[in-house]
Order: sequence, then structure tokens, then C-alpha cells
Amino acid sequence: MIDAVGLHKVYRLKKSRVAALRGVDLRVEPGEIFGVVGQSGAGKSTLLRSVNLLERPDTGTVTVDGEELTALRGARLRAARRGIGMVHQHFALLSSRTVAGNVGFPLEVSGVGRAERRARVGELLELVGLADKARAYPSQLSGGQKQRVGIARALASRPKVLLSDEATSALDPATTDSILSLLRRLRDELGLTILLITHEMDVIKKICDSAAIMEDGAFLESGRVLDLIGTPGSLLARSLFPLPELGGSDTVVVTYPRSFDMPVMSELTRRFDVDVNILGGGVEQVAGQSVGRLGVAIRGDRRAEALSYLSTSGLLVEEVGK
Repeated sequence: MIDAVGLHKVYRLKKSRVAALRGVDLRVEPGEIFGVVGQSGAGKSTLLRSVNLLERPDTGTVTVDGEELTALRGARLRAARRGIGMVHQHFALLSSRTVAGNVGFPLEVSGVGRAERRARVGELLELVGLADKARAYPSQLSGGQKQRVGIARALASRPKVLLSDEATSALDPATTDSILSLLRRLRDELGLTILLITHEMDVIKKICDSAAIMEDGAFLESGRVLDLIGTPGSLLARSLFPLPELGGSDTVVVTYPRSFDMPVMSELTRRFDVDVNILGGGVEQVAGQSVGRLGVAIRGDRRAEALSYLSTSGLLVEEVGK
């Protein structure tokens, strides 16, 4: 659904040049929720704005739903952008308009008739759970409600792609969870493809099918979340499941890249008569699977057999310091 190849973008300032994108390749499959995570200045916002050509890359191509946007200009580009919705970090609502007026604004600009506009706004407010707030003004809403209005407005033109620019960073944890649940539900019900940027690993953990870690204008790693978690040395796995500082020749890091029904660690003690000491880590739900990382000290004469058993059972075992 989204295919960006070789994106470069340099901002030329008075006394310097800043490379915001350095050869970024991005592929988001239809119906996927793809998260790009990184610190401020990593290039995330420039990448997001390049997808709908609000920022035109210096080199590279952007194709959305089979149409190369980088080859379009003027009216054709504006028409293509109607298939891409945008949710902003700070809501960007018009304070002088009601909730219904904000949601209907893109339709009004596009020349949609009043009756059709009113019907569409009603559908959208029902969809995001704000049917009773149609006549309220933004100043009367909570942060979460304002973001729901922003999401409804982004969906007004029935886009196939939704871009989310740090949509939950201004919200408290409980409200963040409700907005992420809403985005997931909308993806499922409307068949949306969602590209979001964030600096919060919890967002990746709770909603994303695929993800990329971005730093200094480039991807450090990218792929399906569960595949990355099961990859040796994965930055994403270390970031999602940080461990305390580990040491000792008997210590290993054990990664669960998928759900396991059996109690793996207690099975080691029964089967191989080894001592197992869990030093830190956790197992949580990610992309519908119970996955995680544990720092584990395993001691005993049959330690090598125990480690081999973990590996053949589908867990990733990495020796500390190797």
C-alpha cells in the first residue's frame, strides 16, 4: 500500500545542511499498522510528511496504493492526497467550529453538499464514539475527545491510508490506550493501512504489526515486530524488553518470539536437573502473541543440554557477552 524507495531529504540552513532522510526504504503492506519509532530529530516527521508529499524528497520515489505520488503535481497530487488521512499530534482543530463543523470541514472544502456532509459527519462521530458531542466546541472537550475528532476528520474523505503524527504523545496513559484501541478497531472495520510515528515503545508494543527504529535520518532495523523480536541482537527486542545489566559466565538472554503453552523454565529443572535463576525481563502481549525477553542464569552439569533444549523449542538463546 505504501512503498517508498531511496528517500533523501536535506534541509539547507544559513550556515549548515541537515540530512533529515538518508536513503530510507519503507514498505507498508495493505491493512498493516506500521510504526516508526525514534527520538526527536531522527527524521520521523519528515518521513511521514514525505509519504503524502507535504515534504517533497530531494531524491527517491513514494508510491501509495499503486500511484507514484512523486511523479504528480498540482491538481493530480491534491486528488491523490484525498486518499490519505492525517492525524496530528496537537489535534489542529478549529476553535470557532463545533465538533461537527471540524469533522465536516474537509468535505466542505471539497464541495460536498450539505445533506451528504451532514450524513457523513454523523456516521463518523458515531464511529469514534462522539455522536453526543456534535454541537460541542473543542474547548469543551478532553484531550482524548479532541483526538477522536481529529481521527474522524481524517477519515472524512474515506481514505485508504491513515498517517498518525505522534497522535498519543500529548495524552495520559489511559487515554493513549483508548486511542490505540480505536485505531486498531478502525483498521479492522474499515480496512485501513496505518503508518504512525512515535517515540514511545509502548505504542509499538500495543498496536503495531511491523516497525522500524529510526536514527539520524535512517532505519537501523525494520520488519515484522515478531520477526524482529526473534532476531539475534535485535534493537527492537532490547528496547521493548530492557534488561538489567547482566554478567556471569552462566547467564543467557532468552527471547520468547511467540506464545508458549508449556512452562519452559520449570521444565528445565525437571528434565535436566539444572538451577534456573531469572534475573530480570518480562513477557507481554505483542501483536497478539505472548512474547518477551528474560535474563537467566542457568547452572548445572547439563547446562549445555538445557540450552540446546531451549533453542530446539523455538526460543532464541544468546550468551551474555557474545
